[in-house]
Amino acid sequence: MDKNLANELLKQWEEMGDSHISVKQETPLREDAFEMDDALKIELIAKHFKEIMHVLGLDLTDESLAGTPLRVAKMYVNEHFKGLDPKNRPEPTMFENSYKYSEMLVEKNIQFHSTCEHHFVPIYGFAHVAYISGGQVIGLSKLNRIVDYFARRPQVQERMTVQIAQELKKVLGTEDVAVIVDAKHMCVASRGIKDCSSSTITSSFHGKFMDASTRAELLKYIGG
Repeated sequence: MDKNLANELLKQWEEMGDSHISVKQETPLREDAFEMDDALKIELIAKHFKEIMHVLGLDLTDESLAGTPLRVAKMYVNEHFKGLDPKNRPEPTMFENSYKYSEMLVEKNIQFHSTCEHHFVPIYGFAHVAYISGGQVIGLSKLNRIVDYFARRPQVQERMTVQIAQELKKVLGTEDVAVIVDAKHMCVASRGIKDCSSSTITSSFHGKFMDASTRAELLKYIGG
């Protein structure tokens, strides 16, 4: 890369700092994102992470550090970022609402772990999801799995909240869906301002949850 161009890009990134830039609803992925198999991804990530550790001055011959590049690579592909791959998308278990339950169903305090896409440090917290059946109901554990799927990728909390809501609307066949996410960001707690006490709340309300009284009922259930 031309040195002048590199310096200009670096200047732009430094000026951007911690500002949140506008993001699309979909996670930004290249068209060829899944042409490489997981084994090769792990091999290449381990190679590059080893180089990062070397640049930092760490002694990779030390028995405590020797296996770290491979451990990190496996963690990235198989755990932290497994939600990037569509093959890991949860298959919802759906049932007919034969008992004609017409009130909202709320599952609160769904614990999740994600990763800030700006600094690659943890985001963690709880998601609260609710829906009013449009004729079908979903197996409860699938709500947890849907949250986990969209959390397990480099994320922005606002995007994750919307992605979960859109997925629920799709699989449930109803607009009457609500998602609230309450999370702590280690990019705030462990660097920069170093504020360990604050949390961030985002929400995505649709259908009947746009009504103030329905929304108030949901907030009462989750204790907010």
